[in-house]
Amino acid sequence: MITRPGAGPLRRLVVLRHAKSAWPVGVPDHERPLAPRGRRDAPAAGRALAEADCLPDLALCSTAVRARQTWELASAQWGTPPPVRYDRRVYAADVPELLDVVRAAPDRVGTLLLVGHNPGLEELVLDLAGDALDDALDAVRTKFPTSALAFLSWRGETWASLAPGTALLTDMIVARGKKEA
Repeated sequence: MITRPGAGPLRRLVVLRHAKSAWPVGVPDHERPLAPRGRRDAPAAGRALAEADCLPDLALCSTAVRARQTWELASAQWGTPPPVRYDRRVYAADVPELLDVVRAAPDRVGTLLLVGHNPGLEELVLDLAGDALDDALDAVRTKFPTSALAFLSWRGETWASLAPGTALLTDMIVARGKKEA
């Protein structure tokens, strides 16, 4: 079967940078938990995904404590969270490693959520986005802070066919929870 670039079903990749983490003395980087602000912002990220009607069919999450806690608090905002796969490769990954993780997603997945870390996530978004709506690309280039969500859309028969420059960055938002008075 011959396919042309951009053929196939619409797929969405949502990239979520973990929420703000704490820096406890003597705790290895992989084990750092969320800070109080991160505990407020992670649920806001989950609500933002629901409001954008972009709940994932599958989540791929770093094994780092702060990423896992971000996933748990965000997904708790939905009635029935999708399956999650914790993948150590997402921790401290560069673009080629992150692409390998995403490309291994099952083809039945239409919307995929990737929860991880910078600078890899920001670089992945910039690498995949061939174009963007409004000022989304400028926003990512300026800063992809904690609890940021990037929404990428593309057409492809398989996740394995996702390539640099083939996605449309439809939005970038930063989820922030409210401080209690």
